[in-house]
Amino acid sequence: MTERGMQELALLLLTTLANESRHGYAIAQEVKVITDGRVAPRTGALYGALDRLLADGLIAVEREEIVGGRARRIFALTSVGRERLEEEAERLAATAREVKRRLAAGAAPGRLAAIASQLTRRLAAGAAPAT
Repeated sequence: MTERGMQELALLLLTTLANESRHGYAIAQEVKVITDGRVAPRTGALYGALDRLLADGLIAVEREEIVGGRARRIFALTSVGRERLEEEAERLAATAREVKRRLAAGAAPGRLAAIASQLTRRLAAGAAPAT
């Protein structure tokens, strides 16, 4: 795997789509749930990230609906997106394992503990729906 690690928002957006298709607002709400409110994507960041994921072929517009006179796109994870999400979950898991190994060996406990905690949260958010 030669790709860089995924940005957190992209990881979270793909995670929300791992188990069902959703429209933008529902995706934003699910991101809040996944992160216990730590991440609340603003509209511009959300739709900018969704557009990038669309362009990369990681998600697709499953259908469009008109609700209350407004168009709403329903997004779905593509097979390429599912594969990339699984790869990212494994990359984060491998990093978290290394952090824990080093912590157990007693190396710089303060900084590594914070990194391990953050990676564990990211892994939980990225991997849970894909199982």
